[in-house]
Order: sequence, then C-alpha cells, then structure tokens
Amino acid sequence: MKEYQTQDIRNISLIGGAKTGKTTLAECMLFEGGKVTRRGSIDDKNTVSDYREIELERQNSVYSSVLYTEHNSKKINIIDTPGFDDFVGEVISSLHVTDTAVMVVNAQNGVEVGTEIAWRNAEKSDTPIIFAVNHLEHENSNWDETVAQLKQHFGGSLTPVQYPVNAGVGFDSIIDLISMKMYKFPQDGGNPEITDIPDGEKDKAEELNAAMIEDLAAADEALMEKYFEEGSLSDEDIKNGLKLGLISRGFFPILCVNAKQNMGVGRVLDFIANYVPSPDEMPAVKTLSGKELKCDASDPTIAFVFKTTIESHLGEVSFFKIYGGEISESMDLINGNNATKERISQIFAFNGKNRDKMDKAFAGDIVATIKLKNTRTDHTLNSPKTSDEKLPPIEFPDPKFRTAIKAQNQADDEKLGTALNEIHRMDPTVITGYYKELKQMILQGQGELHLNIVKWHLENQYKIPVEFLTPKIPYRETITKSSQANYLHKKQSGGAGQFGQVYMIIEPYEEGMPEPSKYKLKQTMSMSSVNPLSIQKGDNEIAVSVRGKDEITLEWGGKLFFYNCIVGGSIDARFLPAILKGIMERMEEGPLTGSYARDIRVCVYDGKMHPVDSNEVSFKLAGKTAFSMAFKEAAPKILEPVYDLEVIVPEDKMGNVMTDLQGRRAIIMGMEGGSIKAKVPLAEMGRYSTALSSLTSGRATYNMKFAEYAPVPSDIQEKLLKEYEESKKEDD
Repeated sequence: MKEYQTQDIRNISLIGGAKTGKTTLAECMLFEGGKVTRRGSIDDKNTVSDYREIELERQNSVYSSVLYTEHNSKKINIIDTPGFDDFVGEVISSLHVTDTAVMVVNAQNGVEVGTEIAWRNAEKSDTPIIFAVNHLEHENSNWDETVAQLKQHFGGSLTPVQYPVNAGVGFDSIIDLISMKMYKFPQDGGNPEITDIPDGEKDKAEELNAAMIEDLAAADEALMEKYFEEGSLSDEDIKNGLKLGLISRGFFPILCVNAKQNMGVGRVLDFIANYVPSPDEMPAVKTLSGKELKCDASDPTIAFVFKTTIESHLGEVSFFKIYGGEISESMDLINGNNATKERISQIFAFNGKNRDKMDKAFAGDIVATIKLKNTRTDHTLNSPKTSDEKLPPIEFPDPKFRTAIKAQNQADDEKLGTALNEIHRMDPTVITGYYKELKQMILQGQGELHLNIVKWHLENQYKIPVEFLTPKIPYRETITKSSQANYLHKKQSGGAGQFGQVYMIIEPYEEGMPEPSKYKLKQTMSMSSVNPLSIQKGDNEIAVSVRGKDEITLEWGGKLFFYNCIVGGSIDARFLPAILKGIMERMEEGPLTGSYARDIRVCVYDGKMHPVDSNEVSFKLAGKTAFSMAFKEAAPKILEPVYDLEVIVPEDKMGNVMTDLQGRRAIIMGMEGGSIKAKVPLAEMGRYSTALSSLTSGRATYNMKFAEYAPVPSDIQEKLLKEYEESKKEDD
C-alpha cells in the first residue's frame, strides 16, 4: 500500500443521529476511492462498515468502524460512528483522534436530538464540523427548512457552500458555491456532468456565494480586512479561509448529498481533500507533561491507542493515531503508561473487517496493529527517547443505566467475569464489578439498549447464558446524635474463658468539628461500675480525655474516627486494635439494613478485663456489640445516593419530563436552553432511559453523575427497615 506523508492525510469522523445515512455515505466514499468495486447497502447487509453479526441483525451501527479511502492523492481516514446515544463512547473516542467531523443530517427530519448530541460531543472535543445534508432524494426532504433549523440551533456561522437545484423525488443536481458550477448526476449516481449555472439559478447562486464569502471573511481578521478593501476574496483566499475557518470553528460549511444513489459524494471528498486541515495544520496536542505535539514526522515516535477490538483470525487489534515520528514493522516502542516494551509486528490500514498491510506509517495517520501484550485503549506508545510521555486519556461519560447480572449456570461465574473484562477492554463505557455490600455483580452502561447488546454478546459469542436482575441500591447508614453503650462479653466453657467489657460513646462526624472533650448524655448504665478516673459525673455530663486517635478513610466513602480515651489502664492498650476491628466489622454491615456505615466518631473510655480470660476475640465481640447498641440509640439514618441529572429535551416535551421527574422525588435545579437540571435519588432511576424515550418519542437524552449521599424520607426508611427484617427472617 502507498505510504502517505502527514500533509497528504485527512482524518474525519462521520457523526449524527441514527438513520441519517452515515454508513451509506461511508460506503460511497470507499467506492469513489476504489476501495470497493460495488456499493453495499444496509438492507442487503453487505456494507464494509457494518459487518459484525449484531449490526447485521439490527441493521444499524453498534461500534465505530475505522475505514480509509484515497482521493486526489490524499489518504482520507474515516471513522463511521453509531447514531444511538447508547453507543456514545464510540463517538467520543473517534472525535478524540480525528481532525474534522462530518455531521450527517437527514433532510426529511432536520435537526434531531441525535444531531444536538453529536454537536455537543464535537463541541466538547473542539472538533471542526462539516454538515452534510443527506436524503435529498426523498419526497419529504426540505433543504431550506433544514438549513434554517441548523442555523437556529447552532448559530449563524453555519453557511451553505452548495445547494440542491431540485430537492425531492428526481433530485439530481447541485450548485457548488465555491466553484460556481452546477453538478448534474446520472440517474444511478457517480460522475456528474459539470456545467455553467443555469440562468434561472444565477441570481440565487451569486447571492449565496456573496453570503458565503462574507461569512468566511468574518471568521478571520486578515481576511475580513482584505474583504473590506477589495469587496471580495480570491480563490486562494477562499481556500485558506475555509481551512482557517474550520480550524477555529468559526465557519461551518453545509454540503448536500444523496448517499443512497451516490450523488454529491465525490464533491464532498473534493472538499475534504482540498479544504479540511491535515493533521500538522491542527493545533498542537499536549502530553500530560506539557510537551506539544504538532504531528511532525521528524519528531520522536509517539502514538495513542484509542480503540481496541477482537477480530476473528487476528485476535486483539489496537487502533492508534501517530502524533509524532513514524512507525514501521518490527519497531520496538515503550508503553508510557506501564513502562513495558511492545514490538509492532505488523501495521494495517483497516476497512471494516478488511485490511491492507503497510510497511510504514507517518505522523497524523490512523492505523492498527495486532497482539500487543500490555497495551490497552488510552495507552501511549513511545520511542525510547520519549518513553515516559503520556497523551491525555479519552473522557468517557459516566454510566447512566445499571443492572445486576449473573450467569444462569453458577459454573459459568468465572467465565462471565473474564468475558465482561474483555468487553470492557473493547468498550470502556461498559463498567462492571462485584459489590460486596450488595452481594451482586453490577453491570453499568449508557442505556438499556447498550446493556442488552452486552447480553447479546455474552450469550451469542461467549456462550454464557445470563440474566438481568433488579440492582440493589448502595445505601449508607449513619447517626444524627450522640449516644453511649457498654457491653460485657463473657463466656465460660471449661478451661480458658472469654471476658471483655467495653464502654463507648459514638457521635456523628462532621468536617472541622473540635476534638471530643465533654458529652451530655442520658445515663443508661450504672455509674458505680465505671472507672472514676475515666469520667466526670455531673448533670448527665461525661468528660473524656483523648489518649490516642485513629482516622480511617473508609473505602466506601466517609470516615471513622476511633479515640482511645482509657484512663487508668482499665483496658490494656493491646486490646484496642481488637475493639476497632469489631467496630469496623459492624460498619461493613450496618445495624439497620446491612449497608455500609460512615461518618462516625467513637470514643472508648472505659471497660474491664480479666487477668486470664481476656483476649482479642473477647474485646472484638464486645466492641462490635457495644457499637451496634449505641448506633441504634443515636437516631440512626439511612442515606441514599443522589445524582446530578441533566435531561436534554425538546421544549414541547419539557412538561411531560418535569412531571415524571417530580414523581421520582427529583429536585429541579434549573432549566435552560432545552436542558433540565435536577438532583434525583438513584433508587428512582430504574429504567429511566426507557421511560424517557417513551415520554419524548426518543427525542430526549440525559446524563447523570454521582453527587452526594442524602437522608432518605422517613416513610422510605421505615419501608427499608421492614424489608431488611423480612430478608433476615428468610435467611434464618
């Protein structure tokens, strides 16, 4: 395969909503570049991009496909991305490494939620965007309305550089405002007849050409000055302006295509080859150490792995973009994330499941290799000269749908864990883990469809029948006031016995509170039994003297402070770790519902021991029971996880969504520009993606991120306590 230098490489992502025609457009691009001899179709299940079994079955993209074509002596790397928001991780990783996005828009529907989501993702990654309005051959297509909607939603910097002459049934002609020519296509598409603009279209074309040049000049100060001085721009100025406008995201060109019949696709490729910036013309990328990379082939080699797949007959395939230097076969590189050495055995340019072998690839190119031992998505590969450099990781979205999962056959548990880890390597937005507190394997992803696809793979590819279960909520337990308790553990069974008595005070912990000194508490014990050196009596007041402190940051969140307030040696210091161990055991299975406890201070201030029968087990059990007794008297409270929720929803559906959220105990934080922000308990978010889709006819999306733990309402706490008591009875 021909080797392409950096300046002859173009990297694009095809983005947009579902059913806009991205995969069909990609197929035409490959056909135009001679990479396929016959255009496949979604209906015939033979496109290059959608080749996986699940995609053929569903007839839509599930994963991004890395493709390439050649046009006008340029190599154009294409990443065809899925349109459904459940697979947004594929879009984000693609935008991370491509230099320009082609937003495909359905001329029948105009701006859809999928268009808005794709725009936000490209905006977040600061990626230039070209709009390609597709399906112009359909009877319901409306070019003028679509352009108006695009401008309304995304701003006046969107400017047509082409327009259709006869959109609708029989569409076959476009007028290009850059070349000021008309392109008329044969009935079955392909190479157009290029003619002068007909007299009936000249006024409209000249008006739109003038508007295009004015918008182009507005994107660059130097061009604006020249435009004011000369009243227009030269062809060279327009070419430079288009490139500068794209890079700065100050100009967003709108093109028109009929991908189904291959009309206008060649002109889109012309535009990409001529005006889309090459990798070395894009702003420099910074490594985590602050080093700038300009995609220069003369620099030391550095490459970033943005995607991992497993292909039949090949095994694990790593796709990467080269940000500096060059990569050739049998080259040794260093993984900057784990300092291991990797050998590049082979280099490929992929087109779906097909691949072309390469001897060498240069900075800016997107290629793949196989069978790397210790390299995963988000890893950076370096030449030995820059072995410790790392490029910024891809910022994948937080999960927004969760379910419990288990193998139908218990013997498959280990296989299930291995399979889920492998799926996570291919799709980092699939997150799984066993939660000891819940006693469940929790599977998380971007939506119900996303996780159903995971289930399909487990059952069809890994041959592991699984079932989804309602996931439990990771509640927390804490206390709201101080309390005290004491407990004597005493056991005699012949020979050495067990003896340990512990007195403690517990209280809620808050950041910045002073060290414990005095407590006013209701006395529930016989004061004569307490060591007089350890407390001072008086109007229910206990004074403690801190002798030592352990601050424990709990792995499940929150803190535990354990104070040694023993005076006079009533408990030997060697037994204090055992008391702490007993308390920790109880905090790992809280007294109310078995959930983790958090944010508590414990003062052990007295006790008794026996010269023969006292041991660590005795004091661990005494400490554990005393803590449990005190906890239940300290106005305990169950806390629930609360999430920040943002719903992107059309204005006409806002009322329905608001009503639904209020029924989910959500607190509305604000509304702005089609966005509803709220705080909502995780317990109320079961199957929310399905409900939201039903409420809005699939036109809304949302994201959610953990915010805090907050007390549950009293009626819900009572319900949870009863459910826990019933479950304990069943276990007994």
